[in-house]
Amino acid sequence: MPVAVITGASKGLGRALAEALARRGWDLVLDARTARVLEGTARAAGTHGTRVVALAGDVTDATHRAELVAAAAGLGSLDLLVSNASALGAEPLVRLDALPPAGLRAALETNVVAALGLVQEALPLLRESAAGAVIAVSSDAAAEAYETWGGYGASKAALDHLAAVLAVEEPGLRVWAVDPGDMGTDLYAAAVPDDTDPRPAPETVVPGFLRLLDRRPASGRYAAPALLEATA
Repeated sequence: MPVAVITGASKGLGRALAEALARRGWDLVLDARTARVLEGTARAAGTHGTRVVALAGDVTDATHRAELVAAAAGLGSLDLLVSNASALGAEPLVRLDALPPAGLRAALETNVVAALGLVQEALPLLRESAAGAVIAVSSDAAAEAYETWGGYGASKAALDHLAAVLAVEEPGLRVWAVDPGDMGTDLYAAAVPDDTDPRPAPETVVPGFLRLLDRRPASGRYAAPALLEATA
């Protein structure tokens, strides 16, 4: 069975993607900071008969990242690494003139530095896979200028560029930065708590991610809405 590591897998997009891959027979290594919530995702994914390892921890911790990759090795391989764990830098989001430098550093540490550290840890196993792939979960805030989204958007823009360079340096892998588009998640609620407009559930964008795995297009940046249109 193929093996995936998914960070930020306790809820939202991470959980939706974990359950979708489990239904397809993938074995999973799941990460999140809150053990109790992560165990719920692991139980749900495990109902599909696949092996699921849930490791609670912080992806900014190098020891925890090593444990995630070691768990994948214990399952026999690593075929997909999904960097989904994200930090906003401020909750709720604020304008740049009020963004604490410590908040920006926290967003960069989780969204960029930890993502790179996990890739570095995982590369030996990914290179051994016949279909090794990396998905960096991006945001439209990485490409568009939205008021109050400057710090978070800057971190995701940096992640996009790391993914693009990784694709050049590792031509044997597929490296996709994916903007999932609008979703109703706890992260968005924390970012903009006054926005009560309904947004699509994370499950609705997962088919776009699955299309990447099915079709394996060239490495690059993709938007989930466009991928969804392509599945129609």
